[in-house]
Amino acid sequence: MHNRISEEITFRKLEVLLAYMETGNLTRAAELLDVSTVSVHRALHSLEEGVRCTLFRHEGRNLLPTDAAQVLAEVARDVLRLMADGITSTRQAGGYAADSIRIGSLYSLTIKTVPTLIMGIKLRKPELQTELILGSNADLLQKLRQGLVDATLMTVPEGEADIESIPLFDDDIYFAAPVGSRYANLDFVDLSACADERFVSLSEGFATYSGFIEAFRIAGFTPNIAMKVGDIFSLMNLVSGGIGCTLLPGRVRDVIPNKVQLIPLQPKFLMRQHIGLNFLRTRERDPNLLALASVCRLSRQALA
Repeated sequence: MHNRISEEITFRKLEVLLAYMETGNLTRAAELLDVSTVSVHRALHSLEEGVRCTLFRHEGRNLLPTDAAQVLAEVARDVLRLMADGITSTRQAGGYAADSIRIGSLYSLTIKTVPTLIMGIKLRKPELQTELILGSNADLLQKLRQGLVDATLMTVPEGEADIESIPLFDDDIYFAAPVGSRYANLDFVDLSACADERFVSLSEGFATYSGFIEAFRIAGFTPNIAMKVGDIFSLMNLVSGGIGCTLLPGRVRDVIPNKVQLIPLQPKFLMRQHIGLNFLRTRERDPNLLALASVCRLSRQALA
């Protein structure tokens, strides 16, 4: 086992040593480090106690470095450089201030939200590379906690103390049916009258699926689900093909197939999704996430 290093030897004191060796003067070293001359003198004396040998000899009011001080200074340069590189590598491994950012998103948010925010972050930080990872709410939340994504665009998770969220917009859920269906001319759909209808849905873990189940709980029956799919675009195509009806968020209106109609639900069945940017509170000072958060706040009006 290596000999234990004295607590008197710290990175900060090694920086003081190098500053003094570079300037040769207590006052100039203090100015370089923005500390007092007394602090510089104490740090040098403390290093001598830590290494247990003389680093400087006095000639009048001057401190002249010994050969031991020269050796320690060379080691200090290597140690500080290696530690600085190690901290950089550690931050990059943790996604902190790296040259890329991994954004997780719901499929439905790639229509408008994702392009708007990526354009915004590119204008703010042109050098930052962006990687997009798609998934369900549950999948993205797990990836966020595992460090596989840096931030997520999804419904804001409730009661998650480790997650910081920035609201973007609220989105209502609509009844989606093939064009020309028996619901076509209704102002509002009463889900409790749809017990005999056939439905299609997203898989478990998607926010829209959770709202789907909750709406039918209020309606008082379990829907007949003909098929489940893993993305909202496939879901819309199933409705377009007449496989069944479903519930969809209003944000898909601009890309919905022309054979699909969105009809409001009766107020008692209304489901509203709160969409936001989400990231771990432990990384709230990450420069890349701060830039993305700023873009989100500026883009709220455009996304609403």
